[in-house]
Amino acid sequence: MKVMAICAGRKNGNGEILAKEALLGAQAMGAEVEMINLFDFNILPCTGCEACTMQMGEIAMDPTKTYKGCVLKEKDDVEALVAELHTCDGVIFSVPTYDLMPSSMYTRFCQRFLAHELSFLLEIGVVDHNPHTVAGLIAVGGSMHDWQTLALESLQASMFTMSLTVVDRMMAQRVGRPANILLHPDQLERAHKMGENIVKAIQTPVEERGWLGDPNDGVCPVCHSSLVYPGDPHWDGVEFPYECAVCGCGGELGTNPETGRPMLIVDPENGRIRDRNNDKARAEHLNEIIQTRIGFFQKQGEIQDDLKKYRELKFPTFKIER
Repeated sequence: MKVMAICAGRKNGNGEILAKEALLGAQAMGAEVEMINLFDFNILPCTGCEACTMQMGEIAMDPTKTYKGCVLKEKDDVEALVAELHTCDGVIFSVPTYDLMPSSMYTRFCQRFLAHELSFLLEIGVVDHNPHTVAGLIAVGGSMHDWQTLALESLQASMFTMSLTVVDRMMAQRVGRPANILLHPDQLERAHKMGENIVKAIQTPVEERGWLGDPNDGVCPVCHSSLVYPGDPHWDGVEFPYECAVCGCGGELGTNPETGRPMLIVDPENGRIRDRNNDKARAEHLNEIIQTRIGFFQKQGEIQDDLKKYRELKFPTFKIER
């Protein structure tokens, strides 16, 4: 077993301390462990060029074509980081919360994973199996939940493209200054427990794995997200009365019998047909991308005059002389 911790916070800060404590928990359970800090690597932002999904779409329609991956893969360290991550059975992310959300260093890293999206690569035959890597998430903030409301949910939303299954998550609160976490032994203990839970998940057969965090965490019983919204039609007409904003499961709003708090009651028949934890359900998004692109190319000629108008339209801007 191998477990990696990925920190996106300052050196020797609260996030690193929590990541180290989680690794101690995994190590005590017999895992080989390693830790990286994203600040030690060159990570370019995704340019939105669509080269990866364009290639995937072409291969889906013509399997004889070759997938070349991200156009930035030889320009920074992301390819090496992804390769190292793929040597691990479990990954723990420890990320600071800024403006309710994960830090930009983390999002810069995670948004480069579309070129490695496992469900897409499985669908087009570039890879032949799912390694079922598990993950634990630690959001680290100087305030309570009210100033970290999108932190864990945003981290979880990035897990699908990274092809990782979350089995535990925690939110470190009121730890604003470096080493502040050392005044909260209960939160350190919780991080240690996460490391143990990651190993427990690795040791459990894939078909028997389940949630190992707080069973009453969140509103969604599948991914434990706290974000549920009134459903809207999907691209192919699928619609749920209410839907989890993170995993995509759908159903009705109800009440958690254990806590009396609101809960998403997932439709037992169709509520998980868009569950992003499922490779096939997630691969449907590749089909959406392909169909949207085909529709655009078919009507591209209709917009040339408008395109020319906007290309030639200029407004005053601001430049810095260097």
